Amino acid sequence: MKILVVDDEADVRVLFEQRFRREIRSGLFTFSFAYSGEEALTYLHDHASEVVLILSDINMPGMSGLELLRHIKQTYAAPPPTPPQVMMLTAYGDDPTRQQAMQLGANDFLTKPVDFVALKEKLTVLASHEN
Repeated sequence: MKILVVDDEADVRVLFEQRFRREIRSGLFTFSFAYSGEEALTYLHDHASEVVLILSDINMPGMSGLELLRHIKQTYAAPPPTPPQVMMLTAYGDDPTRQQAMQLGANDFLTKPVDFVALKEKLTVLASHEN
């Protein structure tokens, strides 16, 4: 399952590659990384049919994660390909932000620091529905 992680913090890549080392090695998950909303849209333009899930930070310089979510839901709303699911990540778990993300079409909302055990369970369930 191809997952695009969008976060302006470069250390996120190392963190995900460490936490999902086994799943990456086994081929269960493949991660790609974008460090801005704009970079994510460029990546999606070229790989839309491959990406099953987008994990996006909300607070980023330039295009916010919520703006990115709005673009994704408008551009990739109808198949083909099947629209990617979008999980939003934020250090601010306040209710208005969560409500806004869900109204814009987010499939899930996670707070930082990321609970990688819970995230791994969610991703494994999603991957099992892909096959």
